[in-house]
Amino acid sequence: MTLGTRRHGRGRFGALLGAALATAGMFAAPPATAKTELTMYYPVAVGGPLTKIVDGLVADFMAENPDITVKAIYAGNYNDARIKALAALKAGEPAQLSVMFAIDVFELIEQDAIVPFDDLVGAEGRAWLDSFYPALMANSRALGKTWGIPFQRSTIVMYYNKDAFREAGLDPEKPPQTWDELVAMGKQLTKRNGDQVERWGIMIPSTGYPYWMFQALAIQNGQELMNAEGNETYFDAPATVEALEFWVAMGRDYGIMPEGTIEWGTLRQNFLEGKTAIMWHSTGNLTAVKNNAKFDFGVAMLPANKRRGSPTGGGNFYIFKQTTPEEKQAALRLIRYLTSPEKTAEWSIKTGYIATRPDAYETPALKAYIEEFPYAAVARDQLAFSVAELSTYQTGRVRKALDDAIQAALTGAKTPEAALADAQKLADRVLRRYR
Repeated sequence: MTLGTRRHGRGRFGALLGAALATAGMFAAPPATAKTELTMYYPVAVGGPLTKIVDGLVADFMAENPDITVKAIYAGNYNDARIKALAALKAGEPAQLSVMFAIDVFELIEQDAIVPFDDLVGAEGRAWLDSFYPALMANSRALGKTWGIPFQRSTIVMYYNKDAFREAGLDPEKPPQTWDELVAMGKQLTKRNGDQVERWGIMIPSTGYPYWMFQALAIQNGQELMNAEGNETYFDAPATVEALEFWVAMGRDYGIMPEGTIEWGTLRQNFLEGKTAIMWHSTGNLTAVKNNAKFDFGVAMLPANKRRGSPTGGGNFYIFKQTTPEEKQAALRLIRYLTSPEKTAEWSIKTGYIATRPDAYETPALKAYIEEFPYAAVARDQLAFSVAELSTYQTGRVRKALDDAIQAALTGAKTPEAALADAQKLADRVLRRYR
């Protein structure tokens, strides 16, 4: 794959970004003595035009580190990246690092596929490991070690169409702050023409990552879905059931959202086409919405019930165990470069993902960008209310059980209580041996 260099953005923050990156280059690590080749698996079917952005960042790294060659293999969504990377390792094909789900950490540890960063960075690198937001590190640390480095990370935010708010007689600067306000405003925002709905009040995706959206509702209702040890879930807790009942009611009872399932992959386009006034989606869509919306839009934290809250989300960098010491150190150099304050700021500006460390928000480029586009700070500010994303041992099986329960309830195949009871029974069977 030929990796081309990207030009930086325009305007005042673009100029500042270029200056900051030039300064960052002065402090790049000295080149290694031997040529090292790295293969990095990367998920791109998540949000925004990521391939070209990653290509540009990697090209910048190779220009400053000519002794290291990086081959980026793009692998669809997070599950695809994990499956392809682990399959390559089992087949003896080279793969030194990957961005994979932050919630895969217990599974990757159990498979003995990754190494902890604590063993690679030495005493000098401890400060680097502690430089990231604690809320993002909650899915990066386990068993007393740091296994992942936050990079493509997000929270769920609420995008809303300010023009639709004005049309409905609502204040466009006051999006819903509570579940009650969400229902009341959703009714005003839903636009019908006879039996046909021309615009829904709200859409929450229930394919792709339904457990993630549901976890936001659960934590807003005061309920965690799992423990920190990754061996216990609370899918059938009363507050969990209430959260799913509310999601179902938005379509069945309140009529502010389509009944049944809503596609993750097409929801952003539905929002851009005015088919829904509000959508809950990853902050990773922020730049794409900014660049493509033909209407005045806003971005806000998710509404509260008993409390505010969103799970964190997205991917971490991991280094695979089946690599040479030289490859591990080269991979570490790449990761440290891509997660420097300046590169993290560039990444956040171009994609909408959270800048994963506080000092990135102090860079001239990101400070100027937020001044011009304040919505870029919403996901960062929501970290104060965020919790770790659902992550357990055998996380794929446990997550699928919850996904199936959510969709069964939304489609009317089961009641929320029965669906979540079934999911909890399966999770108990899977996780019992890890307790």
